[in-house]
Amino acid sequence: MLLCTLHWSWPPKQRCSGLDFSKVREDPDLSSCRAGPELRGPSYFALAPVAASQEHGSEVNSSWFSNTELSYVNQGEATLHGALGILQQQDGWQTETYQGKGELVLSTVLPRLGKVFRMETVLDVPVDQLFYELFEKLEQMPEWNPALSRVKILQRIGKNTLLSHEITAQCPGNLIGQRDFVSVRHCWKKETTVYLVGTATHSEFMPMQKGQVRAESGLSCIVLQPLEGDGHQTRFTWLLSMDLKGWIPKSIINRVLPQSQVDFIRHLRRHLSTTAHP
Repeated sequence: MLLCTLHWSWPPKQRCSGLDFSKVREDPDLSSCRAGPELRGPSYFALAPVAASQEHGSEVNSSWFSNTELSYVNQGEATLHGALGILQQQDGWQTETYQGKGELVLSTVLPRLGKVFRMETVLDVPVDQLFYELFEKLEQMPEWNPALSRVKILQRIGKNTLLSHEITAQCPGNLIGQRDFVSVRHCWKKETTVYLVGTATHSEFMPMQKGQVRAESGLSCIVLQPLEGDGHQTRFTWLLSMDLKGWIPKSIINRVLPQSQVDFIRHLRRHLSTTAHP
């Protein structure tokens, strides 16, 4: 989802607005944990213990899949578990930017992940339509998001976990350059709220490509929640942390990532305005 542009405030606010995750902290689903097969590759969150598959909606029976496939599910669940902890943190966030349509981007610095950006906005479509566009139609994303040239689903594991390969687009004047990503993606539905998480992984289906810089998504977590009192609108929260690799100053990365979130939402709004709900 990384965009090519570098562009830009609003008085700083130290507390996050938007979703209340206190109920998630108390959720018994998160207290039941299991250990699972470990995955060789980048890991930004502990793979064990993690919440049980069936309780995070993966519906994966360990007898159906190989250890490698189960390790991807484990990695997705561990990422979700870690993201929920970050979402519960209300203090320590600094305002990065506030855009005219209500796109607020905050940031904080966390161990292992480094700088994490948090976008909050409201979209004028229901949760199920956004889930359809952002998870079920993942491979069609380059059709409306000019930051991407290609998205390919490498493998599906059950209904709620998949491996994907993304290649960013070549953009004139792009300070970052083209990157590719291999990620494990996992979705979890809790009542009316949907969580879409992703993190870097390794896959035999997509080894390192010659001449291509492989970046890593430390964390991507999109939370979709119906706006209170209006189920036709969705409160959209997005945590993002990336290691773009290469010789890029952190000051540049810290400008690119929050702007990429704002640009992504701008393209998504435009796409949704011309797309009929399935």
